[in-house]
Amino acid sequence: MGTVHGVYLKYVGLSALSYAGYSLFAEAPTSVSTGARVMVEASETSRSLVKMLPAIVMGYSAVLNGAIAVLFKLEWGMSIIGKDKTTGQIPLWSYVIFFPFHLPTILYTKVHAQISRAKDPDPKTGEMKYQRVPPASEVQKGWWVGGCNAHELGHKEWGGIIDLTVEFPETCRNNTKHYLSAPTWDGVPLSPSGLETAANFAIEARQSGDVLVHCAHGRGRSTTVMCACLVKAGLYSNWEEAFEKGIKPYRSVCKLNQRMKESLAAWQALYVDGKKAI
Repeated sequence: MGTVHGVYLKYVGLSALSYAGYSLFAEAPTSVSTGARVMVEASETSRSLVKMLPAIVMGYSAVLNGAIAVLFKLEWGMSIIGKDKTTGQIPLWSYVIFFPFHLPTILYTKVHAQISRAKDPDPKTGEMKYQRVPPASEVQKGWWVGGCNAHELGHKEWGGIIDLTVEFPETCRNNTKHYLSAPTWDGVPLSPSGLETAANFAIEARQSGDVLVHCAHGRGRSTTVMCACLVKAGLYSNWEEAFEKGIKPYRSVCKLNQRMKESLAAWQALYVDGKKAI
């Protein structure tokens, strides 16, 4: 799910598969002769009742995931999932109403976290080797990029956490006093002003300890924000350098799609280069 286009296609695919399931369950019964109708009437009624619920579920899933795909393309509507920006939690009603969105997302992420491998420095020896992608990686001293399962690092206390997920509850909320929820769809970057807000938050939080910036997988959204953070912290002069030298060598799965690069370039021009010219 590295790009907006890829995520969009995932939900288009879910919508299409759901529609196929709906078509299967909602298929009209085959016509029968008048003489046989009485004999099969009870059987057809029973079959219709059995098919009704799956057809409704599949139909709802087709519509919901289709709508989610449109919202991804529009880069809008993140608040409909209902995530609380203070606690970082997703309410029960969201899981009930949006279950065709939540269930595949949770399943995909859990499987992806288990099977994903990358060539990164060993935390103990520094030797480069293929290993499971860690829940979070310290890309610079005190600066961490990770995914929604960063709690697997243990009971680490954070100076601050920037949570970019719409789709997952914050699992480390009790391990920090400074929390910023900036939800955005997978593959969709924060706006330049959003990046500036996140970077300023991170600089303040860094005074209290290590800062974790995370999305679902610790690849795109979190990397985008971390680029801005490292520049704002004075570690690098521009986002390209922050990405290539400050992040990528220490978490090789990190990447930026075109929209992320555009947002960072606009942020750099407005909030970094623009201020230098004043």
